[in-house]
Amino acid sequence: MNRPLMTDLEGRSVALRPVNSRLILGMRTDATSYADAAARILAWASSRESRYVCLASVHMTMASHDSAELRAIVNGADLVAPDGMPLVWALRLLGVPTATHVRGLTLTLYLLERAAAMDVPIGCYGGAPEAMALLLRMFQRRFSALRVAYAHAPPFRQLTTDEDAAVIREINASGLGILFVGLGCPKQEQWMASHKGAVNAVMLGVGAAFDFLAGVKPEAPEWMQRAGLEWLFRLATEPRRLGWRYAYHNPRFAVLLAAQYLKSVTP
Repeated sequence: MNRPLMTDLEGRSVALRPVNSRLILGMRTDATSYADAAARILAWASSRESRYVCLASVHMTMASHDSAELRAIVNGADLVAPDGMPLVWALRLLGVPTATHVRGLTLTLYLLERAAAMDVPIGCYGGAPEAMALLLRMFQRRFSALRVAYAHAPPFRQLTTDEDAAVIREINASGLGILFVGLGCPKQEQWMASHKGAVNAVMLGVGAAFDFLAGVKPEAPEWMQRAGLEWLFRLATEPRRLGWRYAYHNPRFAVLLAAQYLKSVTP
């Protein structure tokens, strides 16, 4: 059987290979890469396929472990990339030695650069109005050829049925191929799943990437990213918001992952 084709980052037609995946505490995580993830997303975007992509972290893994509803949403995504070194280590531990880190912010920049080069319109949904304005200015400075077809910072409440329908109409009318969704986990995953089939674009949940790109929040140094310590930097910069999350989720993740590994190697 012939494999379906996609266009790679150089514009060549290549076979779409299956992604090697593992269930980490019940949540699917795909051993993709920057080049592979970007090629898939851009191929889907070129034909305006309704898809959604999750960027998995320890927080998302533990939230999925605790919620069957969220676990089903993440496992139903078209791609789940390991955004966080602990997920990469988990993939390697579970038998995927070639697993690599796909940091959400880096993937976002990668996609913006390629979308500008390939003339794929993009859109942004989420964040605060002030951050959105700064984000759009950054796009103009850094990606002059990028076509931003849609940008909206929704209110911090549940939209009415009519408001949501209007958002869908505006997104589809814009002709965008990639919609970056920055609502935070799990809200953005729930939003993307509920809009699959309605939004004619690839939806990518990027968490706090809008704030980082806009310069509202500082990024961790590169050495901390490589060492898997980005969470420590974020904790130091936002202790009141993130302290409980890390104190609750990180130790449980380590213990439960160890138990899963031991169970997998025990005869």
